[in-house]
Amino acid sequence: MRVVREWTAHAREFVRRHRDPVTVQAVRSAVAATVAYVIALRLSPEEAPLTAPLTALLVVQVTLYSTLTTGVRRVNSVVAGVLVAILFSLLVGLTWWSLCLLILASLVVGHLVRVDEFVPEVAISAMLVLGVTTHGEYAWARVVETLIGAVVGLGFNLLLAPPVWVEEAGESIEGLARRMRQLMLSIGEQATGPTPPHQAADRLHEARRLDHDIVEVDAALRQAEDSLRLNPRVREGLLHRVVLRTGLDTLEICTVVLRVLARTLTDLAKEREPERLFEPETGATFDELLSEIADAVVSFAVLVTTSVSTSAESAEDRLASQLRQAAATRDKLAQLLLDEVQRDPNQWELHGAVLTEVNRILDEMDTEHRTRRLFEELDRHTREQRERLPRLTRLRERVPARLRREPGGAAHRVK
Repeated sequence: MRVVREWTAHAREFVRRHRDPVTVQAVRSAVAATVAYVIALRLSPEEAPLTAPLTALLVVQVTLYSTLTTGVRRVNSVVAGVLVAILFSLLVGLTWWSLCLLILASLVVGHLVRVDEFVPEVAISAMLVLGVTTHGEYAWARVVETLIGAVVGLGFNLLLAPPVWVEEAGESIEGLARRMRQLMLSIGEQATGPTPPHQAADRLHEARRLDHDIVEVDAALRQAEDSLRLNPRVREGLLHRVVLRTGLDTLEICTVVLRVLARTLTDLAKEREPERLFEPETGATFDELLSEIADAVVSFAVLVTTSVSTSAESAEDRLASQLRQAAATRDKLAQLLLDEVQRDPNQWELHGAVLTEVNRILDEMDTEHRTRRLFEELDRHTREQRERLPRLTRLRERVPARLRREPGGAAHRVK
């Protein structure tokens, strides 16, 4: 029985690694470079036509969208570098001063041909080619090898679609939500007893560090968005992109509000030192409310990263229930804060700010608010597509709806 469990665990690990986008991309790049090398061996006079696999390796991008959008610029950068190297090999050869001139000329040419972020690759390609080129005949062979690598790289991505990075982006979003949850729980616990200003300031610093997490999650999401564009393995790619992007936007707003809340509580701790932030009942209610909001934040992240319709419906029901409970606790907290202000109006502004910031987080995660934002973003993307590609839009409108409709709707899981 133990052996069976071990083999099952190994099988699951193999499947997980096999579907891991990093592993898939590494295998695709290696195979594309090898195929380009084999083809170049037959077509190039060089004994070791390494420029072809080098170009294929550079052209095979992480996503199909980036391949089609940056592939041309990348190929231009490599070809420009090869041409510059050919000229230098015919005129001066390789010396220390010609290498310096080669780099300068390559960078200037890169800007002239407008390869944007691939300007350094012009110089890199030129140096690689100049180092192994001594005759014009073999120099032109480098151009042939470059074209072979470019064609293989582009064709490889068209025939074998790159991996989709949605799962990794979803994990990043859920990880951000869980870090927000831990911070909310810590802030709520502090409100139940005496809170020295330095402890409140520590929570404020933690809230500010969430900005760095947002940047990392945004990078993962942008990679996922690119992997969904023009990918034949993906259905309803636009909807998935909009759901993930609006979900991250909501969490980003919540982190900003959470940081403001931590700032308010820090100011309140300084004002009330050495007393409690709130009365015991008010502090316990505030702790309860932040705990409920923290759970709702995680449920919201699960909702926006769930692709199967049945799971999404259950996640939405759970989120709606948690938000209703949090709203009831918020109303109770509002009454308790009002009672405190009536007894001692000195901190009425800070108490009002606490309530305002809590309300803002609840409003941002409201299901109706989220649905409205989704429709607005979908309408905006559709309008921009019509303005950018009017002919394609007219063609799609002529296709019968039954041919454009995907089975299962937008709830299919992206794999």
